[in-house]
Amino acid sequence: MGKHHMKNMTLKNIAKAVDGVLHTENIAQGVSADTTEAAGVVLDSRQVGAGYIFIATRGERVDGHSFIDHVFENGAIGVICEKVPDNPKGAYILVKDSFQALKDVAEYYRSQLDVKVIGITGSVGKTSAKEFIASVVSGAFRTQKTKGNFNNEVGLPLTVLQIREDCEVAVLEMGISDFGEMHRLSKIARPDICVITNIGQCHLENLGTRDGILKAKSEIFDYMAEDGSVCLNGDDNKLITLMEVKGKKPLFFGMDGENAVYATDYVHMGLEGSRVTIHVNTDTQTVFPVAIPLPGEHMVYNALAAAAVGLLLGMTSGQIRAGLEAVEPVGGRSNVIRTESFTIIDDCYNANPVSMKAAIDLLAQLAQSRRVAIMGDMFELGERERELHREVGEYAADNNLDVIICVGDLSKDMASGARAAAYSESSIYHFGNKEELLVQLKGLLCVGDTVLVKASHGMHFEELIPVIENGFPD
Repeated sequence: MGKHHMKNMTLKNIAKAVDGVLHTENIAQGVSADTTEAAGVVLDSRQVGAGYIFIATRGERVDGHSFIDHVFENGAIGVICEKVPDNPKGAYILVKDSFQALKDVAEYYRSQLDVKVIGITGSVGKTSAKEFIASVVSGAFRTQKTKGNFNNEVGLPLTVLQIREDCEVAVLEMGISDFGEMHRLSKIARPDICVITNIGQCHLENLGTRDGILKAKSEIFDYMAEDGSVCLNGDDNKLITLMEVKGKKPLFFGMDGENAVYATDYVHMGLEGSRVTIHVNTDTQTVFPVAIPLPGEHMVYNALAAAAVGLLLGMTSGQIRAGLEAVEPVGGRSNVIRTESFTIIDDCYNANPVSMKAAIDLLAQLAQSRRVAIMGDMFELGERERELHREVGEYAADNNLDVIICVGDLSKDMASGARAAAYSESSIYHFGNKEELLVQLKGLLCVGDTVLVKASHGMHFEELIPVIENGFPD
């Protein structure tokens, strides 16, 4: 974190921002409620250092209130809590709801910062888009980005609270599963530039239809800066309907030449990624070649989104190209692992019909040898979940995969879809769970196979990776 203090984040200002009651009877020596600025604000007591403020929350397993003594011993200047500490060793701010206080304090802190915020949402590809955008922007600006996928109503405020005054651009991922949520995230982030990657099928459980998803994601504009800008995937038939936002036409990107930022000459280079020519068709007509280091057509969209953001920030095509060519993969997302026996496409992080099909495309494009897909259940798909699993199975069979292994209860439908569509020699298997698969897995793979491993995070497919990597030690 460094020694940078957080601008105007005094106990007094924070208490006001969170609508709490500040108690300074036991304030530590040398700490002033009026002038001492916090060095950090965290929910995890293990992250507390000298000068920090700790927010005590009641979690499912642990109550943060039990660590209050401990954080004061570690140099905290104050805590935000829902009940009076038994024997307070420092200043505390009493609030009704600590999670609400986290959002309020992040919103206040954001208002003190002179930073441009780029907010990213969409059904698929938020994290990859964030990596591309941060890679481009950091070529010209001091940049901070969401770590991992800290993108919800706890993760986003924690990310905002990590921004320091010397940061010029913050790249924030914003994820939701229900109406109203993005409205609250937007209120905290106050984005200057909003990016929406696509409107897919995921989260149909709460949002109903793709129109519902569009409406929920569009709440990102609710607190956008008045002179803010919007970058949208112009190849998405729902996003293209957003003809203007706050009186301004969005900057559309995509593979279609109608977009303001578009790509031509797509050359697929296997695991090495792809080459494209990017065209900028705004006030300035620019054309430049780019080698995109991550494989799959969906990565081209992320690159185009990042190019659009770079343009809005006044970056040159040379800077944009350098940033795109420097992108690194995020663990667990289309991370390609080569071992003596196999090439593994490790994409265990999450799954929905769009990303599953993209991963199947990638497997079909990459494999020099037998193509094996190990696919598990996709969660949160709502009432069409069976049909959507069946469609993925059909898609896998249509792509002539050699071995299709479906795992989990919902994936029964994936297997039956694959069987119905298979007109080649595909071998199709279904296992009730990961454990059943592990017993049989060795017999299903051959040395030299390219193996895709993908499912929703709750299936814990990451546990399969080391087994395949080690070539099945007995």
